[in-house]
Amino acid sequence: MRLGIFGWAAVVAVLILLLVGLAVRRPLADWLEGSAGAATSRSSGAASPQRVRFEPIASGFSEPVDLQFVPGRPAEAIVLEKGGRARLVRLPQAQGVEMSGSDVVSLAVHKHSELGLLGLAFHPRYADNGLFYLNDNPKDGEGLRTRVSEWELPRDELGKRAARHVRTLLEVDQPYSNHDGGQVAFGPDNYLYIGMGDGGSRGDPQNASQNLGSLLGKMLRIDVDAKPGYAVPADNPFVSTPGARPEIWAYGLRNPWRFSFDPKQRLIAGDVGQDSFEEIVWVGAGENHGWKVREAAHCYSPPDGCDTRGLVDPIFEYGRAAGQSVTGGHVYLGEKVPWLRDKYVFADHVSGRVWALELPERKNELGRAEELGRFPHAISAFGRDADGELYALDFNQGLVLRLAPL
Repeated sequence: MRLGIFGWAAVVAVLILLLVGLAVRRPLADWLEGSAGAATSRSSGAASPQRVRFEPIASGFSEPVDLQFVPGRPAEAIVLEKGGRARLVRLPQAQGVEMSGSDVVSLAVHKHSELGLLGLAFHPRYADNGLFYLNDNPKDGEGLRTRVSEWELPRDELGKRAARHVRTLLEVDQPYSNHDGGQVAFGPDNYLYIGMGDGGSRGDPQNASQNLGSLLGKMLRIDVDAKPGYAVPADNPFVSTPGARPEIWAYGLRNPWRFSFDPKQRLIAGDVGQDSFEEIVWVGAGENHGWKVREAAHCYSPPDGCDTRGLVDPIFEYGRAAGQSVTGGHVYLGEKVPWLRDKYVFADHVSGRVWALELPERKNELGRAEELGRFPHAISAFGRDADGELYALDFNQGLVLRLAPL
């Protein structure tokens, strides 16, 4: 069949739409720098039949990136929008769609590339002190930087007024607009952990991740209960290392996009890859996770014969045949999908694939994963409620999703 000029124009238009659609699917994951890469992986690139479903239960959000349930309010959560708003929403107990709720915070932030309002954590004693913490990239004319700040809004005033800024704890200059990490979370030790990307561009041009004098490319750990700023816990691994920043808990990370603590108090993170591999890492005190010497468990710089002494292997990795931007998740602790209990659920933001990973017992061992399906969602974050049930955010469609059995 021959196509006339109008037929060829239609074909070109369809191809352009497909390419634009692919670009939109990776707003948080270095779309401009990634390549197709190798198809080799410890995870199959073939799609599996869906074993669970994601039901939409709240809508109307603009580029949501974090979901945190309010302590003591099991049906209420705060959803962060990348553009600078934190919104309180009441999630329905039954299936159904509700619009997004009232503003808790509205900030002027840089929001191009991977910048924005990126993370929220409630203080472990939020019920008593009304404090929570934000990670954002403020837009105030002082250059690009990550800011971690403290805010106050008592639980009984949620939805009635906006939060009050209390203080800025930490600021870190950002040389580029990508790889900001962005999550803040309290560990079982009641210290605040902060995920920091390597500063951006591609290939970590400043070698920040391996530089213990830089906070970029690290997992940080601080004590927020000190005033006026913060304190460094005495058992942080580099407190006594000359030239090292004492806030560092672990290093050699590229862009830890979402992390959580499992029931055994282990920090599990999704670390976004460069050209070929995505990884799930179990992050411990003082560890070097390899970037940019390695991308996941593979040499990156140099591409062959890299020195792997002292590097900690990922517990799971997958290649470009399966996806392009990992979103770290949570261990499922609920009752609605009993066969999924105690497995770590995570996703790929670009491909829509979701996996359940059986976490290994020891470091440098691989976890066993099964694919739960490929879904029409650009998952940017997961959340877990007081009952252990899992939720996810669709960045492109502005949805809060709840994981449910088929």
